[in-house]
Amino acid sequence: MERFISLLLALGFIAIHLFSRYLPFLDNVPRSRLLSAAGGISVAYVFIHLLPELNKHNKVLDQSIQSEALQFLENHTYVVAMIGLALFYGLERMVKVSKKRQQEEKDRNRASAGVFWIHITSFFIYNALIGYLLLHGEQETITGLIFYFIALAVHFITSDNALREAHKESYDKFGRWLLGAAILMGWAIGIAVKVDKSVIAVLFAVLAGGVILNVMKEELPEERESNFWAFAAGMAGYTLLLMLA
Repeated sequence: MERFISLLLALGFIAIHLFSRYLPFLDNVPRSRLLSAAGGISVAYVFIHLLPELNKHNKVLDQSIQSEALQFLENHTYVVAMIGLALFYGLERMVKVSKKRQQEEKDRNRASAGVFWIHITSFFIYNALIGYLLLHGEQETITGLIFYFIALAVHFITSDNALREAHKESYDKFGRWLLGAAILMGWAIGIAVKVDKSVIAVLFAVLAGGVILNVMKEELPEERESNFWAFAAGMAGYTLLLMLA
């Protein structure tokens, strides 16, 4: 039953990638209340679910590392999460620099084709991890799976919008299809393969770093003109749901 539910949720993620472009409120400035509430949900997910789960995975990884040469590395998954955050930050800087250069040299308001493929490849791997963790994450119940879906669904809506802003028609022509396929590929790999818990811990940590960076960069920049009260309501409401679950 849980496998079937996870497939439905994977298809839901794919539908978001394919059809979020048609949501009318995405390009509003100031940002719509609904999108600000979605940002609040994503932030609540990071602090109430993601970070505690990262701590659990940290204990698993610490127990699996027996080499004395690695004992000096405390809080291993936090280091991996930090590296994941830094990698995604580096990608964002690369996109912004490329976009600025394209505007100056070719009067194009988008990043170069090479940067587009690097960016999409990184998000392809990111999405594949999310698809895999639908089956082998810490969601032990159907309710847990649904909360995982809600948090990442609203996260995908905002991240899709950011990718579309950066890459314009290239994202709609290629990117959204590849990111949708990555979810299904990750889920299919999860059906065929169950990797060691220590590997899951590392994968989860990379994902956590990426989610934290992507959530914060989408909700905090001043130019977004987010609605604070909608953001706070989304954060409080989702936090309450997680605590009652």
